[in-house]
Amino acid sequence: MDKDSQGLLDSSLMASGTASRSEDEESLAGQKRASSQALGTIPKRRSSSRFIKRKKFDDELVESSLAKSSTRAKGASGVEPGRCSGSEPSSSEKKKVSKAPSTPVPPSPAPVPGLTKRVKKSKQPLQVTKDLGRWKPADDLLLINAVLQTNDLTSVHLGVKFSCRFTLREVQERWYALLYDPVISKLACQAMRQLHPEAIAAIQSKALFSKAEEQLLSKVGSTSQPTLETFQDLLHRHPDAFYLARTAKALQAHWQLMKQYYLLEDQTVQPLPKGDQVLNFSDAEDLIDDSKLKDMRDEVLEHELTVADRRQKREIRQLEQELHKWQVLVDSITGMSSPDFDNQTLAVLRGRMVRYLMRSREITLGRATKDNHIDVDLSLEGPAWKISRKQGVIKLKNNGDFFIANEGRRPIYIDGRPVLCGSKWRLSNNSVVEIASLRFVFLINQDLIALIRAEAAKITPQ
Repeated sequence: MDKDSQGLLDSSLMASGTASRSEDEESLAGQKRASSQALGTIPKRRSSSRFIKRKKFDDELVESSLAKSSTRAKGASGVEPGRCSGSEPSSSEKKKVSKAPSTPVPPSPAPVPGLTKRVKKSKQPLQVTKDLGRWKPADDLLLINAVLQTNDLTSVHLGVKFSCRFTLREVQERWYALLYDPVISKLACQAMRQLHPEAIAAIQSKALFSKAEEQLLSKVGSTSQPTLETFQDLLHRHPDAFYLARTAKALQAHWQLMKQYYLLEDQTVQPLPKGDQVLNFSDAEDLIDDSKLKDMRDEVLEHELTVADRRQKREIRQLEQELHKWQVLVDSITGMSSPDFDNQTLAVLRGRMVRYLMRSREITLGRATKDNHIDVDLSLEGPAWKISRKQGVIKLKNNGDFFIANEGRRPIYIDGRPVLCGSKWRLSNNSVVEIASLRFVFLINQDLIALIRAEAAKITPQ
């Protein structure tokens, strides 16, 4: 009995010891959670830095990433749940557990915003290269190539055609900025690296010719007729002197230009005349005596006056010739109009607004202007800007028949039939004449025409 009681006592003591240990471990775990929350090791809920329209899906992603980071932090702290519940921890493990809350483990998703910021900062210079002002990458490459060829900014300003017009001072400031300003030079280099190879080749083909290149080209004789093989051989013999983008065709074109301006070695420029000084235009203008110019001005004025006098006399003579003829009389059509015919009217061209009385055997139709005088001004009837200045002619023959001849660009319609330019058509009584949307009715004085036919019949037998 004593042994049995002693065993039960030992087992109860061991059970109580294990229970007390488990309670101590639970209390330590609670302290660990509280301390970790107080120190802020567990990150708070945050929103993603990316722009996503579905916010709910973004929050779910953030929660899942937080759950994964918390499980990784627990695994890294060295506390295994199986060992805490099953076997008895050692003294060294207790020390590790007690020290774990004092050293918080940073969560894994914390450095992600830093990485995104670094990526954004690295992309900023690429955006800045797009805004380089008036100077484009092609202009910078042209400037660099031209300066390397000529070593003269004045020649570069005069000989290079940039994308826009730059002054000499702007060219100088840009060259000094490319040399001494690290920010501008870095941006310009980045922009020039982004140029297409074909664009770079086109820019290099426009490089100015250096003095050494022009000296080699000037040795080719002007009397000879060099071919592309001649200039290709010149390139092979002097590869260091010529620019890398030079071709035989480019050398031939520049040689022809030098020959045109007498820049070859065997060409000589004609000397200026000796003795008398060659005057330019401004010097010759200063030597002109203003007093001698008065006579010239008087002669011009007299000539203008004589021309104006002739014109006025010609107009008066034309008016005098037209007064006794009384070819056409224009009357406005009203409700109480006079009869269409009288003893002197051969025919009437009656419109909607006016009527034209034909009193001679031949009249002209058209649009009257200052320099063109016609018998029937159709602009009095309506808009006549489509009508020619001399649209047609109406004639009365000896047999009493009226004919209309078209001399304008647009056709004349007689009873719906077109009469083209150069053609003529017989007019009968009550014929409808249409000229550029203006309509007229041609009325014939039958009594007067009968008398004319009778007189014509009497004359013909004789």
